[in-house]
Parts: sequence; C-alpha cells; structure tokens
Amino acid sequence: MSIIERIAKGKRKPLEGFRVGFCLHVTKETSVLVMAAKELGAEVALCSANPLSVQDDIAAFLHGEGVAVYAWRNETQAEYKKCIRDVIAFKPDIVTDDGGDLHYAAHGAKARGIMGGTEETTSGVRRLSALEKSKKLRYPVIAVNNARTKYLFDNRYGTGQSTLDGILRATGMFLAGSRVVVCGYGWVGKGVAAMAHGMGAAVTVTEVDPIKALEAKMDGFAVAPLEKAAEQGDVFITCTGQTGVIRKEHFAKMKDGAILANTGHFDVEIDASFLYRNGRSVEVKPNVECFKFGGKKLYLLSKGRVVNLVAAEGHPPEVMALSFANQLASILHVAKNHASMEKKVHPVPESIDDAVARLALVAMSVEIDKPTAKQKKYQRG
Repeated sequence: MSIIERIAKGKRKPLEGFRVGFCLHVTKETSVLVMAAKELGAEVALCSANPLSVQDDIAAFLHGEGVAVYAWRNETQAEYKKCIRDVIAFKPDIVTDDGGDLHYAAHGAKARGIMGGTEETTSGVRRLSALEKSKKLRYPVIAVNNARTKYLFDNRYGTGQSTLDGILRATGMFLAGSRVVVCGYGWVGKGVAAMAHGMGAAVTVTEVDPIKALEAKMDGFAVAPLEKAAEQGDVFITCTGQTGVIRKEHFAKMKDGAILANTGHFDVEIDASFLYRNGRSVEVKPNVECFKFGGKKLYLLSKGRVVNLVAAEGHPPEVMALSFANQLASILHVAKNHASMEKKVHPVPESIDDAVARLALVAMSVEIDKPTAKQKKYQRG
C-alpha cells in the first residue's frame, strides 16, 4: 500500500512538527492542497506563483483558516518578490513551488533548515536541474511535473482547456475557422493544439525540435517556421517555457488584429517589452491591451502572463486533483525520507504515481482488469 493510500485510510498527522512553504497559484484547487497539508499537521505559509493569478477570496479564506498568506491580486514585481521572501522568513522545512522562483530565492538567500522540496512545472524542473548540474542544489527536490499522472493530464488536458477558456473569456472571439498558431509542441502545446482543433480552428504548430515537429505533423497539424506562420495567424499562443519566442520581426509580419497569448509559466515568451516601448497601448477591456504598431493593431492578452490563470481561473479541479495528490504524497515522502535523499532532482516514486491513478479511477467509478497469475509470470519472463 502506498503512502497516499495509507494516509487516505488513516487519521495520523505525519506532517506534525513540519513547516511547509508553498509558492503556487492561489486558486480554489490550491486551497485543497494547502488545507490538506494543514490537516496532516503542518504549519503552512503561502505566496503566489504569479502576481496576477491570485483569487483574493481564496487568499482571505486561507488566512481565516490559520494559513500565513502572503498574496493578493495585482502585486507589483517588488511586492511579488517580497512575498516570496516572507515565505522564506517563515523558515519552512519543505518548500513546494510552481516555476522555481521560491526555490531560487531560497538558494539565493542561502536559507537554512530546508530539508527538501517539490516542483510543479516544466520550467521549474529545468531551473532546478541546472542547479543540480552545477552542483549548487542545496536540498533534494521531487519533480512532480515529471509524474505521468501530472504531465499527461494537467499539462495536456488541463492547460489545453483552461488556455482557450482564458482567451475566450478575454476576447469573446469566435474560434471556429480562425487560424491558431501554437508555439511549442510539448505536452502543453499538444493540449492547446488539440483543444483549438476540436473547436474548429485551423492549427499551425511551430517548433525547434525535429521530433516534436514530426509528431505534430503526424497528429494532423500544419507545421511551419514562426516567421511564415506569423503572416497568416489570427491567434498566437506560446507554450514553450523559452524566452523571446515571438519577437519584433514576427510582430512586423502579423496581420491587423492578431491576438497574442502566453500559457508558458513566465512572461518572457512574447516580447511584450518591445510592444510597450514601440507601440501605443490602450486597455480595451480587462486583460486585453491594443497596441498600434506599424500601421496595424495587435492585441496582447494578460500582459503576456499565463492567460489561463490571469484571464480565467486555471485548470478545473478534476485535473488538479491528480497534480496536487502527487504534490501532497511527495511532500510526505520528503518529510519521511529527506535524510537519505541525495541533493538532486528526484522523480516521483512510481508507487505514488500508480496510487494517484488508481485513486482517480475509483473517484470516477471506473474499473479496470487485473492481470492473471499466468500473465504476471509471462511478463516476468
């Protein structure tokens, strides 16, 4: 029986005596994870993983439940960094992050007493892997993003749906028949492309990875360099986790009325600073800015930040339950095993990944087959 299954059946408080610092999008789904950690005995502090993604009613609720909350909507960049420092000052034993900003700030401050942590996103895992490679990682971290029950569902189906939800809430546009350019064909890009196609859009994928480009082609999508796709796209969605994806040379080729949205974690994929420096900006409605640039209008959504959380409410709870079950079980794993864990980026234990899938199927009233004794023997060889 896995640790998550034991906790689900028991009434123990395995996090009693631990302090857990969270840096996550402050949503109703996050509140369930935070309150679960608190119910298991932890003292908890929370800041936001994005200055614009906080749901203030959720922050107020958690504060009322005894959580140390350092988050409010529309934080300035300075306030955002101060909130992260406040969580570090809380002196957490375990840190759970979404994007790596809390982990990086803890390393920069040379925070002591951190036993280990977890990381929710592709971007954050990349940053932590870089720290490990340079031998600067100060404590073990479990890469929750890399669990199958995370990236196959959260990154693909969750981000796919919530990204289009954010774009449609912000713009009210008609998606069927429009040309959507999806930049990047990782799990997030796969989900966004599939959802846009399902709503009737003509989808073009841009990629730098030949394998992913080939996969997009065989999935039925047009594949082209962004320089060519820029001329025809109605909506551009960045999904790469990379910086400087859509740049001035692309803006120059876009047609009048093109819409720009980002669903990667950081606001660096669209060169919004170039638009602010060189175009005249008018907020035409919440989360939609119009830039007059080169004799045409370009529309930037959510200031280039994650459109699904700024213009909408993020992933539905059904898919976040998978991710946050992984998070909670990984926090418990760190609490129990941190002394024997190397200072490196660790995968989610397979027993946790499998248990999350099985519990999700139970919650959905789905039954599956079990291998027979003969099949088990055959599989062992």
